[in-house]
Amino acid sequence: MKIAIITDSGANLAKEFIKKHANLFVIPLMILVDGKSFRDQVEISAEEVYAQLDEKTITTSLPNMEDLTKVLDEIKKDGYTDAMVINISSGLSGTFNAFRIALEDVKGLKITHFDTKTLGGGQGYLVEQALELVKKGVSPKDIVEKLKEQRFNDSLAIYTINTLKYLKRGGRIGKVEGTIGDILHIKPVITVNDEGVYITLSKAFGLQRSLLSMKELMVKKFEGKKIDLTIHYGDDKEKAEQLGSMLSKALDVRTLTISALTPVLGIHTGPMMFAYVAIVVK
Repeated sequence: MKIAIITDSGANLAKEFIKKHANLFVIPLMILVDGKSFRDQVEISAEEVYAQLDEKTITTSLPNMEDLTKVLDEIKKDGYTDAMVINISSGLSGTFNAFRIALEDVKGLKITHFDTKTLGGGQGYLVEQALELVKKGVSPKDIVEKLKEQRFNDSLAIYTINTLKYLKRGGRIGKVEGTIGDILHIKPVITVNDEGVYITLSKAFGLQRSLLSMKELMVKKFEGKKIDLTIHYGDDKEKAEQLGSMLSKALDVRTLTISALTPVLGIHTGPMMFAYVAIVVK
């Protein structure tokens, strides 16, 4: 059995990480700028997106299915017998469904398709775990059970944003409350629930208090446990590094990663955002 892992750029994986894993293939989601298509992280950067976010019509779109077809052809030629496909939440993107339809007619590969019900670092950690389990010779069926355990019991992904306007504009507002939030400077702490859609965990007056609320939620979830931690940011890396240092003092962090949010996700949050994503180390 030779297993390839396929994911999409919603997993926010670093280019260096992708290069290190020969059996990992990332299909980029698409970003449309005034109707012109760009592959996320390949043909357009976060800096370029944020610079134009309020000046041009910028939206996201599903991956180009030709990119998926090319990868599937490539892995078959390379002798892979199985493909484990790990996608961004079906509750936040049509990507999972588009992949599902495309994968129905694939011949010559045994496909296992997993809906992460999350995105960003949360999805990325699931991909990392799948790669480790493949290396250990675990079957795809058993990998799925391990991924479910991590996603629904041993992880937490939360974020806060300075304005709700980008979530509203992109139609990603989900169950996040409060059209009045921007007016009153009330900032939500948002997570993705078990159904894979955004919900509000808490609210605070101002960004600093929202970040404090996020810290409290992380401590409540992970106190006494060893974790891997990712801090996502929009355009303020210095602040993200400060937050990472602060959380590392409050929690038992094995590995801290400071990671810019991939632009295909940043379009819906805006540049002033911070996310804390953690998993229990076992």
